This record gives sequence, structure tokens and C-alpha cells, in this order.
Amino acid sequence: MIRYWDEENKREFIFLTNNFDLSALDVAEPYRNRWQIELFFKWLKQHLKIKHFYGTSLNAVKIQIFVAIITFCLVAIVQHDMKLELTTYELLHVLSVSLTGKMHLTDLLNKTNFQNDKEHLDSSEPLLFDLNF
Repeated sequence: MIRYWDEENKREFIFLTNNFDLSALDVAEPYRNRWQIELFFKWLKQHLKIKHFYGTSLNAVKIQIFVAIITFCLVAIVQHDMKLELTTYELLHVLSVSLTGKMHLTDLLNKTNFQNDKEHLDSSEPLLFDLNF
């Protein structure tokens, strides 16, 4: 049994291992990294709306994640450059329901009303542009 004190979170973790040559940090580090991967996939599902992967190969999964991240970043850049009051989620929603239309983005946004949309109040949305620098 190995005890590891996480100074950042002020928490003790206990791990069972049969490798007595490893330090507590060497045992705890893979678990911490695994948790970061879990958080990343949670963020993917919540913000990039990836519900399932279309392919099962490593390349297919990487391509789908990269395309989703690139799309999110491009929309965030548009949001930033146009100085929109909408959240990135709201802008993605507007774009997703009007992909086939031929309307200028500002006209489309002027016709959109988000006053009753509860989902846009998600404060966990990551900020790609920190204006307080």
C-alpha cells in the first residue's frame, strides 16, 4: 500500500501495488494522467458534441477529434472577432441549424433569440481568448 499526498488538492490517495521499487509519485502519476484524459473526453462530449466515434481505428478517432476541435476554435475566433455577446455554444447552435442556408451571419444572428435558452448559462465553457491580460 502506497500513500501519496497531493499538495495541490490537499488530499491523500492510497494505491495498491506489487512493484515495491516505485516511489509513491511514480505510482500516483499514471492515475493523475488518466484522470486528465477522462476530463478531456468529458469536455469533448459536452462542448464539441461528440456522442460517438464514427470509426474505430486510432486514425479515425484522431481525425474526428481534430475536426471537432478545429471547428470549435474557428467558431471561437469568429465569436471573438465579431465581438459577439453569444457564447460559443450558442453560436455553434445557430450555425448547426442553418448550415444549408445562404444568409449572412450577422443577419442570421440578429434573427436569433436566446432569452429562453437555459443551456447557454453553462459557466464551465472554456475561454479561448482571455481579454484580461
